[in-house]
Amino acid sequence: MAKTALITGSSRGIGAAIALRLAKDGFNIALNDLNDGMFENNDITEKISALGVEVEKFCADVSKYADCEAMVKAVKERFGTIDVLVNNAGITRDGLMARMPEEQYDTVIAVNQKSVFNMMKFAGNVMIRQKSGKIINLASVAGLYGNPGQINYSASKAAIIGMTKTAAKELGSRNINVNAVAPGFIRTPMTDKLTDEQKAKMLEAIAMKRYGNVEEIAGVVSFLASDDASYVTGQTIEISGGLSM
Repeated sequence: MAKTALITGSSRGIGAAIALRLAKDGFNIALNDLNDGMFENNDITEKISALGVEVEKFCADVSKYADCEAMVKAVKERFGTIDVLVNNAGITRDGLMARMPEEQYDTVIAVNQKSVFNMMKFAGNVMIRQKSGKIINLASVAGLYGNPGQINYSASKAAIIGMTKTAAKELGSRNINVNAVAPGFIRTPMTDKLTDEQKAKMLEAIAMKRYGNVEEIAGVVSFLASDDASYVTGQTIEISGGLSM
C-alpha cells in the first residue's frame, strides 16, 4: 500500500512544491489549505494526479484545534495511514514591536505555532498507533537569528524549533522521526513583492548571492521523509545559501 503525506498550507508556494516532490517520491497526497478559494487559479491537484498517485484536498483552519482533529480523522479514513506530516502553513503580519497591536501578534502565533501543536498531536497519535511516521516542521532563519519587524513571526518559528526537539524526544521510541527545516530567503510570491532595494540588501547577506527556490526546500523535505533519514531526529536543517544575519 502506498504511503500518505499530509502537507498543510499546500495550495501554493513552498507547500505546493513539497506536495509535488513527495508525489514524485510515490506518496499519496493530502493537500490542505484554509478554503477552496486558496486552490483557485493553480493546477497543483492536476499536476499531482498526473504522477499516478492519489490526491485529495482537505480544507481546514489549522490554527483551530477542532478543525485539525476533524481533518486528521478525514485523511486517515480516506487514505488508511498518515505516514508523513509536513507542517508548512504559515503567515506573516510584519511590524515593529513598539507599534504592533496584540491581535497582529496573536494571529501569527495561532497560525504558525499553535497549528504545529494541533497537527503534531492528532497526526502523531495516528503515527503512534501505526508505530511509524515522519513529521517535518517548517521553521525559518528568522527563528534562529531573529529579524527586525518580525517579532511575531520570529517567535513562532523559534517555538517550532523547540517543539520539534521536544516531540522528537517524546515520539522517538515509537519509531517516529521529527525534524525541522529553516529556509532562508526563498523566491516565492511573498518575496516578489519586495522592492529592488530590499532584495539587494538581502542578497548581500547570502554567501551564494542568490535566492533559494521552492524546489530546494522540497528536496530536503523529501530526504527527511525518506528511509535515508531513518536515524535523523530532533534536527533543524538550515537551507539559506550561507546566510549571515
